Amino acid sequence: MSADLQMNERDATLGDPYAASEDTRLARLEQIIRSIPHVMEILTTVRDLDLPDAWLVSGGIYQTVWNVLTNRPMLHGIKDFDIIYFDGQDLSYEAEDAVIGKVNEALPEWVSLLEVRNQARVHLWYQQRFGRPYRPLDCAMDSLTTYASRTHAVAARLTQDGRMLLQAPFGLANLFGMRLVPNYTQPNPETYGEKAERMKALWPELTVVPWESA
Repeated sequence: MSADLQMNERDATLGDPYAASEDTRLARLEQIIRSIPHVMEILTTVRDLDLPDAWLVSGGIYQTVWNVLTNRPMLHGIKDFDIIYFDGQDLSYEAEDAVIGKVNEALPEWVSLLEVRNQARVHLWYQQRFGRPYRPLDCAMDSLTTYASRTHAVAARLTQDGRMLLQAPFGLANLFGMRLVPNYTQPNPETYGEKAERMKALWPELTVVPWESA
């Protein structure tokens, strides 16, 4: 039996909420993240730019884990690396655009895959873009509770002393179990369905829980 297969069988137990503790899942997630050079480069750069309440979130993390679990290339299926921050002092587009430019300049190799957004101003444009209201957020991590899938709600950042902070308000069992589970905080069935279709095509191993049956 290969080492990769052994690793995947071990990780498979992490998808069972009763077979492993959340601390074990958090430790494994950190181990995976630290093993991926480009993810660590992004995290280190975001830390060094000292953006307020800044995190790498969602696809760049959970899709990286899925690629590790399924032995796929590390950039397989990754549409973007979402970098969020929270600056409630300046809600202007110009201020956000300046931060986007700063991040792009610091990570020129990854510009085409970077998505940088100030979570303090999402409510200003969300309804116009998606057709439904969005409450003002209190902090960057508040945004995780509004994602279309609970599986997507994962975030990481590095501290100045090199520690890794991880957030997953709905836990990590679904991430490691490769289950896409709806989040009803926002009425997002269309968004959820579109994402589920795309992800199922890229990761056929994925189990998709239908929006109406969760």
